[in-house]
Amino acid sequence: MRILVFGLTITSSWGNGHATLWRALCRALVRRGHHVTFYERDVDYYASTRDLQPMPGVEPMLYRDWAEIRPQAERALRGADLAMVTSYCPDGIAASALVLESGARLRAFYDLDTPVTLDRLAAGERPAYLPPDGLGGFDIVLSYTGGEALTRLRTELGARRVAPLYGSVDPEAHHPVAPDPRLQADLSYLGTYAADRQPALERLFVAPARRLPARRFVIGGALYPQDFPWADNIWFVRHMPPPDHPAFFSSSRLTLNVTRRAMADMGWCPSGRLFEAAACGAAILTDTWPGLSDFYAPGRELLAAETTEEAIAAIGLSDAELRRIAQAARERTLAEHTADHRALALEAALAAATTGG
Repeated sequence: MRILVFGLTITSSWGNGHATLWRALCRALVRRGHHVTFYERDVDYYASTRDLQPMPGVEPMLYRDWAEIRPQAERALRGADLAMVTSYCPDGIAASALVLESGARLRAFYDLDTPVTLDRLAAGERPAYLPPDGLGGFDIVLSYTGGEALTRLRTELGARRVAPLYGSVDPEAHHPVAPDPRLQADLSYLGTYAADRQPALERLFVAPARRLPARRFVIGGALYPQDFPWADNIWFVRHMPPPDHPAFFSSSRLTLNVTRRAMADMGWCPSGRLFEAAACGAAILTDTWPGLSDFYAPGRELLAAETTEEAIAAIGLSDAELRRIAQAARERTLAEHTADHRALALEAALAAATTGG
């Protein structure tokens, strides 16, 4: 297929979860013979933090102004097998209008932020990336979130056909590597700062650090404020570009996953970091949310916690037990949660949309 995507970013992983997901999925699609052109508005924030390496079969199309790129995009759409607009596309409304008017064989909307989209609608706000008439014009609406979210995309936004397309991992990019002494930790956390994650981060990371002063804790990420409640045994790495993620995860006895509040409340919305950490052979401690057991078995393939005491108990497990849990999660990831599995799921969803099945 010739696939055109109008999205947020594929060129910079700074402060967003879209780029890493797209890179893994695009590599898998290219391995299956497809070609992807990704239209991305060239904004200063991402221009100064680009970390995309050349990807054969994937063409980033940067533009400064929609009026400037529109004629070229219109021509490209005439021969497209799949045209897709994503959540948080800066020109989502204009791109959706162009896609829906185009001769592309299949037209899709991919909401990588479904809980946020639905929460804002419930609050009386309309995200700027949503077409004014909803999603009923698309042949298929894909959602990073499953469960109830799929029903609400139909009832609240008019989607005619919906399918989940969860996050994933590329095992060629995320795999066990030698530990980095600078990153070694009893508990690590990798993630961009988010206010709605902070209560869980304080319960499951900061409070254990303060109660276990002899243990070492490491945070990697961007946008952390100066008033973050640091402790003497918490080390901070300001930004970890994707190529450094395997070393980060491989250097931890245990790594923490904290889900954005809207995602956790809605459920069936595993973060990309969850799959990355598992693929790198890290033992995972995670907050709990509906649907978690559909992806990993708590107690066997990862550890779930809601309280500081539960987090401290997980940190106190033996190295042998943590290695056993980590190996089980890695095996589950390679069997079910790679980008190649998601590429197959995408092809199946598109085939069903084409045939009406």
